[in-house]
Amino acid sequence: MNKKSEEKPGTGGKGIVYLVGAGPGDAGLITVRGMELTRQAEVIIYDYLIPPRLVKSAQPGAELIYVGKKAGQHTLPQEQINQLLIEKAQAGRCVVRLKGGDPFIFGRGGEEAIALAEAGVDFEVVPGVTAGAAAAAYAGIPITHRDLASDVAFITGHEDATRTGDSQVDWQSLGKWKGTLVFYMGVKNLPVICQKLQEYGMPKVTPAAVICWGTTARQQTVVADLDNLPAAAERQGITPPSVIIVGKVVTLREQLAWFEKRPLFGRRIIVTRARSQASELVEKLEELGAAVWELATIRIEEVQDAGPMREAIAKLHEYQWVIFTSVNGVEAFFAYLNEANQDARALAKSRICAIGPATAKKLQIYGIKADMVPEEYVAEGILDKLTETGDLKGKRILLPRAQDVREDLPEGLRKLGAMVDEVAAYRTVADEEQSEEIRRLIAEDQADWITFTSSSTVRNFLEKVDLKQLAGRKVRVASIGPITSATIKEKGLKVDAQAKVYTIEGLVEAIVRAENDKK
Repeated sequence: MNKKSEEKPGTGGKGIVYLVGAGPGDAGLITVRGMELTRQAEVIIYDYLIPPRLVKSAQPGAELIYVGKKAGQHTLPQEQINQLLIEKAQAGRCVVRLKGGDPFIFGRGGEEAIALAEAGVDFEVVPGVTAGAAAAAYAGIPITHRDLASDVAFITGHEDATRTGDSQVDWQSLGKWKGTLVFYMGVKNLPVICQKLQEYGMPKVTPAAVICWGTTARQQTVVADLDNLPAAAERQGITPPSVIIVGKVVTLREQLAWFEKRPLFGRRIIVTRARSQASELVEKLEELGAAVWELATIRIEEVQDAGPMREAIAKLHEYQWVIFTSVNGVEAFFAYLNEANQDARALAKSRICAIGPATAKKLQIYGIKADMVPEEYVAEGILDKLTETGDLKGKRILLPRAQDVREDLPEGLRKLGAMVDEVAAYRTVADEEQSEEIRRLIAEDQADWITFTSSSTVRNFLEKVDLKQLAGRKVRVASIGPITSATIKEKGLKVDAQAKVYTIEGLVEAIVRAENDKK
């Protein structure tokens, strides 16, 4: 019935629905199959707990439909969600239904699958990592253990625990359970759940825990005995989404907790970067435990007049040096080179200078090993390094770079007698995306860091966020290097951390270093 993985989904004019488990909150926990389908989907219908990064991975033009549900708030009733899936598939679309956790574990995926089957719609189920196992693991609690728990039960905590007679929860058996109990969606009923278990024989001193926003940077874990857990959870302000773990395995948390010890755990960081380039920085910050909000302040576009760049490509053999100042410059240059039906061999007569290791690494992808990678990335350091290679007087130098950038480097080269062709290979323009959530974070003093990776991100960020909003806030500023830092200071902001090595890795290391110094 279902499509094979090697076929492109949604082809042949016949629609299909993929019920994809997206995991419990950490975007990295989606399966490879789930990620592939999400990137190929024509329609994505997604829930409340789906990480924004997964939704943003959709192909351009994909239809994104939010049908999220949280306590007391349903965007669409389940019956309407079922009908929406059917209608989109019957229109010949490839539909991905992104569901938190696993579709068939308290996710109502079974109901959706039945509705699709009865409507004659092809579907496939892609299992996901369920919250009960993942949240416990991220809290340092193995839900099974050879010496402590040989069995585990998953129970819905959403049911009114005061129901009698027609209750689908077998409290009598659970009260005598020797292994681990995992309750989903049970925070509202936590006092009654704990009371019921004790009423049916479970000792009040049984170890228990409640984990809120498991696997995310907002994770919060409260541990107590069964009798005291409700009061402890209330004191800590635990809210949905949460899971409850009951059993001896909870005692292992003190020894095994790992996630909450990450160096940036819980830090809220705003990333300002071109939309197409944000992923590397976001991923590195999230790996260290940070909660990241992306504000795409700039967008990389072709220059309006490509004539000068094409002319430079046509006479590459005349240049003694080609200096690449950024990854964007490399990508734009080789796009023009490819347009001219040429490749890296066109640079055979030129020496290559790469400003920064990231630029040098990007050149290697195109088969070019830079002759020089200056240790200092400011104009003075670059000029000193170039002059070590010999007199620059009369040398022809090509500088493919962003349109409308600082003139320090080309001016310095000309003062040394070089003939410099400074050519715009690309331009950065303000991305018009507006983010009310980011402005709210700043206004409510919830943001810990703002990262800037270029002068243009600084200028465009301040077009979206009023400088006055930042006054008196705890938010700190991290810069990728001295040129960006100069712009930050020029605009009236303080630089709290600057990368020693002017790369994404260096920027992340600077934030970690500043956090450690603060402790």
